[in-house]
Amino acid sequence: MRIARFSVEGEVSFGVVEGDGVAALDSHPFGPLVFTGDRYALGDVRLLAPVIPSKVVAIGKNYADHAREMGGEPPADPVMFLKPSTAVVGPGDPVAYPPSAGRVDYEGELAVVVGRLARDVPVAAALDVVLGYTCANDVTARDQQLADGQWTRGKGYDSFCPLGPWIETALDPAASRVTTTLNDEVRQDAPTSLMLHDVAALVAFVTSVMTMLPGDVILTGTPAGIGPMVVGDTVSVTVDGVGTLTNRVTAR
Repeated sequence: MRIARFSVEGEVSFGVVEGDGVAALDSHPFGPLVFTGDRYALGDVRLLAPVIPSKVVAIGKNYADHAREMGGEPPADPVMFLKPSTAVVGPGDPVAYPPSAGRVDYEGELAVVVGRLARDVPVAAALDVVLGYTCANDVTARDQQLADGQWTRGKGYDSFCPLGPWIETALDPAASRVTTTLNDEVRQDAPTSLMLHDVAALVAFVTSVMTMLPGDVILTGTPAGIGPMVVGDTVSVTVDGVGTLTNRVTAR
């Protein structure tokens, strides 16, 4: 099932994507799904970020090749950091290039959307608290990340967390693939099986630290191939079995 968040005629709703249309829900998707009976063609709605989370918990260096391209070895434990909810934008929304940043990078990732309150979840039950999966771009002001020695500023600008186009509930997160293109040229391409810590392990790790609320998001890390993007570039992140998230870089 594909769950979308969309706007039509100024009204924002959740819905289920079926073929070339979307069936509207009367409420959020974090519980029994009740349909309103309204249905819209996908071409007549604007797809939004599928959730506005209370927090985005991101995982760094979760692919060995990416850890090495960043100049280090893979860490033993997941490297966890936060992105603010104000960084979230949706498919087709611009990524705003801050004037203070010297280099801004794309980082295509598989994102996990939490479906219910989760705290101290064991690995064996971790996937039970997952609503589904979407595509993400962990946009990073690389020069500021390196200069600061911590990642809040470089990862936290408005528009630095595109999510979408919808939430796929039926994906096997260990049997997918993340591909990122810059202006239609493939820059990242890796199976999710190469993640050092799989989705269940990440959910267990994150919930051992903090409570995750319905709609919160975990970014599972980016594979090798990160690189800079500039104003005018178009970046697309595809997760096999989910879809494609496309955003254009604009000046802030």
